[in-house]
Amino acid sequence: MAGNTFGSLFKLTTFGESHGLAIGGVIDGCPSGIEIDVLEIQNQLDRRRPGQSKITTPRSEKDQVEILSGIFEGKTTGAPIGFIIKNETQNSADYEHLKDVYRPSHADFTYEQKYGTRDYRGGGRSSARETACRVVGGSIAAQLIPQIKVHSFVSQVGTIKMDLSPENVGFTAIENSIVRCPDSKIAKQMIALIENLRDEGDTVGGLITCIVKGVPAGLGEPGFDKLHADLGKAMLSINAVKGFEIGSGFAAVSMLGSQHNDAFTGGFHTSTNNSGGVQGGISNGQDIVFNVAFKPVATIKKEQKTINKKGEEVTLAAKGRHDPCVVPRAVPIVDAMANLVLADHFLRQKVNQ
Repeated sequence: MAGNTFGSLFKLTTFGESHGLAIGGVIDGCPSGIEIDVLEIQNQLDRRRPGQSKITTPRSEKDQVEILSGIFEGKTTGAPIGFIIKNETQNSADYEHLKDVYRPSHADFTYEQKYGTRDYRGGGRSSARETACRVVGGSIAAQLIPQIKVHSFVSQVGTIKMDLSPENVGFTAIENSIVRCPDSKIAKQMIALIENLRDEGDTVGGLITCIVKGVPAGLGEPGFDKLHADLGKAMLSINAVKGFEIGSGFAAVSMLGSQHNDAFTGGFHTSTNNSGGVQGGISNGQDIVFNVAFKPVATIKKEQKTINKKGEEVTLAAKGRHDPCVVPRAVPIVDAMANLVLADHFLRQKVNQ
């Protein structure tokens, strides 16, 4: 299986399956002498871990990271950083009924077509459990570039959305709500919707907005490795993501050039930020702003029509432990992938200088 490594200079390779003994990863290319706070890595994992609130999957995993190599006396050595996270509460029996059945909108059918086999226990490698490894890598990447601050939050669940005016977006309020929406009034509505759908056996999608501050001008390669292209690839590699837009995004199609252009003002700033902090594939020093759209979780408890391995139509009602809405736990994953991209381009820019 190819495609398990992300990055050019700062590289993260992940391994493991949802119901295997452990998941883990190797980070290569991290410079030596970087102070690493392992407690901060664990803090980010705790933000992603299952079982953290009433609106997430009840699967209980401590997600305790074990650093195997590459960090000594609190600093990176320049050697590959190896780590594992043990799986502790696999209920593989929950998936026995799926052994010969393809779940709608899951990777079951496509994996089996590609590899001739599949791990039906929670989806195996296609499970979002793999993203815990990305959170570890992203936390280490963030400590490489402490001057850059990534702030992701839930801005929409279903049709419930918050006003993204600057005065309504308080980064310190993101963790005040289990849904990770900084608008307390809207957050309550989101939680109520998720709880209702959970009780009905259904799921709902949502939108995560990310605002990155402190990005210097000059990051990004103007050809195929444009900064926003790499951010797009990073976000679209996250399970359940169906869309990515930066700056004005799809709204740009209904604007005129005179409306969309970001006029320069004194001090190399722009009066607007329709570019989302990236022009010509290179950061321009303004805040990087993008949205990531997540589909509803594919596993629902309502009966659905599907097929088995023989192509015969069957009825399926999923069992197991699943999120009714993935976006609250996906916030630290978006943070992590953004930090991986920015750390990689930070190192690439140093090489170019």
